[in-house]
Amino acid sequence: MAIESSNVKYEEEFITNSRGIKLFTCRWVRTDCEPKALVFLNHGYAMECSVSMKGSAMRLVRAGFEVYGIDNQGHGKSDGLQGLIPSFDDLVDDCFQFFTSICERKENKNKLRVLLGESMGGAMVLRLHRMKPNYWDGGVLVAPMCKIADSMKPSKLVTNILLQLNKIIPAWRIVPGQDIINIAFRDPKIRQEIRDNPLCYKGRVRLQTAVELLNVTIDLEKRLKEVTFPFLIVHGEDDKVTDPLTSELLYETASSTDKTFKLYPGMWHALTYGEFTENTDIVFADIISWINERMDQKNSKLEREQKNMNDELHHISKNKQ
Repeated sequence: MAIESSNVKYEEEFITNSRGIKLFTCRWVRTDCEPKALVFLNHGYAMECSVSMKGSAMRLVRAGFEVYGIDNQGHGKSDGLQGLIPSFDDLVDDCFQFFTSICERKENKNKLRVLLGESMGGAMVLRLHRMKPNYWDGGVLVAPMCKIADSMKPSKLVTNILLQLNKIIPAWRIVPGQDIINIAFRDPKIRQEIRDNPLCYKGRVRLQTAVELLNVTIDLEKRLKEVTFPFLIVHGEDDKVTDPLTSELLYETASSTDKTFKLYPGMWHALTYGEFTENTDIVFADIISWINERMDQKNSKLEREQKNMNDELHHISKNKQ
């Protein structure tokens, strides 16, 4: 399905992954100019791309980028029991296969490749980077789920009980915890939009999902130094869902030579869809500026490489004469 609105074209497509599961994908692109950067959206837990990330996509596409999204298994319009993550690694593989298939198209060979992930999507971006470290030109990590806030975790005793139950009833929705919508999304109007959106999962966390999310945060926290690609972290100082201190630790520990950390006083967890408009404007100004800077750097590099190639050809031709 394709929908055009002023100078933006929106398309939807279902693809089938290697496990035979049908996944929803979408694309936003400008119709009046050639985009120089590809931005790949990775949504948060219980969220989806086509509705809750539409605002993010429209801001990015109007800035001149081509934007792609995919609903993970068990999320949004994709197949799978809603809210269930059987394997986080499988979700990462699905995104990798879809995103790289876009990058490898002939018309996209020289375009900047940027991963953007929100919360759980931030963890996804870091895992995608690990799969092929030099493939991506950069990552935008929005309140990344490198560590779940301590206030969100059950006690050790409850966690041990849940781990045992997970072997028997992995899909059950019995993990105790706070209402994430109330503590993640600051704007009451957006909270209501999410509650009214049937594509967003709103039940208790399923056992297997909780185990997968906990395990991936433990893994990421141990391997922060392995991050080598350019990245921008944006995090709200009053985030009660993911830990801003771990984002700061990622910034300090990562081996990347090109890294930026923005901490916003008074802002909550959901920075791109959940804050008041004036705050979201600030966050996106930083994100778009950062991508544009990487795009300028890539263009300069391509120009230098082209010049060197032309100089070499000229040198060879001169020697033959």
